Amino acid sequence: MPIISIQPLAADACSPYGTMLGKPPRTDGDESAFLSPPSDFWREHLFDPGTPDTAEILWVRYRNRDMSVGTLEAHDLTEQAIVPLTGSIVHVVACSTPDNTPDLSTVRAFRIDPGQGLVMHPHTWHATRVTQPEVTCLMLTRASTTRDLVIHLRTGAPARESRICTIETHRLD
Repeated sequence: MPIISIQPLAADACSPYGTMLGKPPRTDGDESAFLSPPSDFWREHLFDPGTPDTAEILWVRYRNRDMSVGTLEAHDLTEQAIVPLTGSIVHVVACSTPDNTPDLSTVRAFRIDPGQGLVMHPHTWHATRVTQPEVTCLMLTRASTTRDLVIHLRTGAPARESRICTIETHRLD
């Protein structure tokens, strides 16, 4: 069984899959940043839900503690952001091949701690695991992608905006 080493989330390491959230603010005069003694704010990312649709915020509770991964999912029309709130997650990602299947040579696993996050590019394959009983995450995604995935998971109807793919099982270490 192939092994995926879990690594800490870092901007350079996750760039093929998306944009890291939780980096320090830029101090080069960026127009979208304000730093002051009582508070700081800065733009991390301009989210693209795809057109024509709106972004939505989901509350997601992860409970899967199985440190093996045999299934990945990807969303075709939208970026998707995941931000852990109550504990760390292990987030497995892979790029897509030209025929929109997971490129297993690009599989990586990142530990994402509270105060960090990842905005995945469209077509990024992913799965999430936790090492504690439950972790709540904020997710930013496309409203129609959520509706489409819920219908697929409840009824088995074909998903139109997402894909789920069985892969050779990989163990997280």
